[in-house]
Amino acid sequence: MKAIENFLEEKQVRPTAMRMLILKFLAQKQMAVTLADIETAFEKSERTTIYRTIKTFEDSGIVHLIEDGSGVAKYALCEAGCNCELDSDLHLHFHCETCKETQCLTETKIPHINLPPGFTATDASLVVKGTCDKCNKK
Repeated sequence: MKAIENFLEEKQVRPTAMRMLILKFLAQKQMAVTLADIETAFEKSERTTIYRTIKTFEDSGIVHLIEDGSGVAKYALCEAGCNCELDSDLHLHFHCETCKETQCLTETKIPHINLPPGFTATDASLVVKGTCDKCNKK
């Protein structure tokens, strides 16, 4: 837990017990999670505390939001060195239509997109849908 505390302090986020627990939970996952997933894992916690924690993590570049077309926002930890910048940190996401899990494919970067003059991008996302390796083995 000391490593988690140090990580939060490096990101200038006060390491409360709940923030440390949620960060540990996210680090143990190999996929993006919904707020409902986090609420289920911490059912005795206040919903607003969980939401504020995720919002703080998002604002601090600890997690990024993924909209995979399922209609439910999901969150995943940012990789080391990520600044969530449009020009350098965007990566592919994969949504399995069988198990409904969404994974970051951080090794597959989205190239810079040249927009017409006068256009300003605030976010970009690329989601590939199909069947993941675990489901393909079944």
